[in-house]
Amino acid sequence: RGQLIETFKYLNGLNNVTLEGLFERDGNGRTRNNGQKLLLRNFKTSQALNFFPVKIAATWNQLPENIVSAGTVNTFKNRLDKFWITNPPSTTPY
Repeated sequence: RGQLIETFKYLNGLNNVTLEGLFERDGNGRTRNNGQKLLLRNFKTSQALNFFPVKIAATWNQLPENIVSAGTVNTFKNRLDKFWITNPPSTTPY
């Protein structure tokens, strides 16, 4: 949950941290769940799977549009919690 909240802040410019290139938006037009998909990168080592943007991208991409397009962090948190009540994450939430 915490990593998803930080991802929301980063993608919406709400962090005071400049981390250019941390996430790449997927611009191929697939918007089944939301319009803010993150690019899923392929790596040759298993160590890269522990890198924050790699771990969180698949979970972020599964969130519905009304969650990722929330106007505030608190709205994002509330919508995420409500979504997880009816659709629990398949793995441990971050």
